[in-house]
Amino acid sequence: MSATYDFIVVGSGSAGSVLANRLSASGQYKVLCLEAGTEGSNYFWSRVPIGMAKLIDNPAVNWVYSSEPDAGSGGRRIPVPRGKMLGGSSSINGMVFVRGQPQDYDHWAQLGNRGWSYQDVLPIFRKMESYSGGDDEFRGRSGPLRVNDTPTDISPLHRRMIQSAEKIGIPFTKDYNGGDQEGIGITQVTINKGRRQSTAYCYLDPARGRSNLTIESGAMAESLVLEGKRCVGVRYSVNGQRREARATREVIVSTGSINSPKLLELSGIGQSDFLREKGITPIHELRGVGENLRDHYSPRVRFAITEKGATFNDNGRGWRLWMEGVKYALTGQGFFAMTAAPIRMYFKTREGLESPDAAIAMTPFLYELDKDGHLAVSKQRGVTLNINVLRSESIGSIHIKSADPFEPPAINFNFMSSEYDRQGTVAAIRKARALFATPPLADAVGEELAPGAHVQTDEDLVQWICNYAETTYHPVGTCKMGADPMAVVDDQLRVHGLQGLRVADASIMPTLTSGNTNAPSIMIGEKCAEMVLAAAASAGRAAA
Repeated sequence: MSATYDFIVVGSGSAGSVLANRLSASGQYKVLCLEAGTEGSNYFWSRVPIGMAKLIDNPAVNWVYSSEPDAGSGGRRIPVPRGKMLGGSSSINGMVFVRGQPQDYDHWAQLGNRGWSYQDVLPIFRKMESYSGGDDEFRGRSGPLRVNDTPTDISPLHRRMIQSAEKIGIPFTKDYNGGDQEGIGITQVTINKGRRQSTAYCYLDPARGRSNLTIESGAMAESLVLEGKRCVGVRYSVNGQRREARATREVIVSTGSINSPKLLELSGIGQSDFLREKGITPIHELRGVGENLRDHYSPRVRFAITEKGATFNDNGRGWRLWMEGVKYALTGQGFFAMTAAPIRMYFKTREGLESPDAAIAMTPFLYELDKDGHLAVSKQRGVTLNINVLRSESIGSIHIKSADPFEPPAINFNFMSSEYDRQGTVAAIRKARALFATPPLADAVGEELAPGAHVQTDEDLVQWICNYAETTYHPVGTCKMGADPMAVVDDQLRVHGLQGLRVADASIMPTLTSGNTNAPSIMIGEKCAEMVLAAAASAGRAAA
């Protein structure tokens, strides 16, 4: 027996929750949303912003993937956390809201993706957000997603950082999500009144009461159901029980850059020879499935800070941490209401660039692993800088290891394989050093803890990056959009050569956006919903 719906959305993440809401909003269509995780927006550590530290390696709400070792990671397996709960990674991430640069989307359009230029997607960004700052030309005021500025007093280092940045030629920006990203600015966040604004909370929860929307959690998608060249449903399991759901109109896969190519391959969609090797009967040849993986690779540069009270290494431990908890409970502010990096800087690493090519995001404390292997605030006072090039050119892949849907896929990032990435990341580290050596910030800075002042040559810096850098949790591109032979979906997000099947999540991005990928993923969900509803309306008119 199988239940039948108009639309099936596989995944309730940053894009999937949006789709579930928008497709069911009119009441006209019957919608099923499948989610492998079981927790929702009321999960305590997801509600509390600083709770991200409790989610980063928690298998109850996280797929806790890891990459395959390679030269770019110094032979290490790098942790790759991905949300496994309603809201997906928007429920466990650092809550940073960055659209990227207009040039990112114009480049997508130049690659042949009609309808994806900056002017095309700007109205969707405006539609989805509610933000009080910036210019009306660029910012939305009444969308479901509440976006706010981090309080400027979260760290006394912010003013010093801004002043020092201006001295080295980097201006202060009030809105890096406006027309120009360049500059140093306070981080915009999906936090409102001390609560995380995940897509589960902003999109899925308001839609829960609709009789035409079914949300099934604990549902592990195992394969798509294909009849010829048409997708007609999904096979999945709940607590070991096999189930099947059918879609009369479309199935939209929205399980993210890691699980979307995995599900396609498990369904016989991908590179035929490879699928045969894994014991899967090929049904539809698509060479690009699982290819084109990109991510932001970020060394964590650390500086000691001499000014007492300037970092949360003073207030984020012991009895002071309890006081911060009381402050949060009473006011919704302070350490517990903080994003991962409250201030960020977008800049050019060399002369002649049209737009920024690198970023520095500052976390106002040092952290380490405790005796149980969990993240904890260090005793030493300092700051941590996440540094990366914005549009990485190192390309990897994600592919299944076997026909077992419960086995994690092989994630091969191939980090630092591009000379562009090597040169750009080294230049960005040197920019960070220049910033922290410039007064008034320099007046509060002590020793460079990592990589250390002794690491100076380009070669040594590259080696240090390979040995110690981490992903910034922004994988994209594994079901990329386009018309070339390696594209998986077209500009309507329809899987090439198949009917009734779309992919809508970060996996469809042809290239990385210039910053965190949660905001673009939500935009993709919104845009896909518009396209799906337009196609359904057109089909209805044709039938009439």
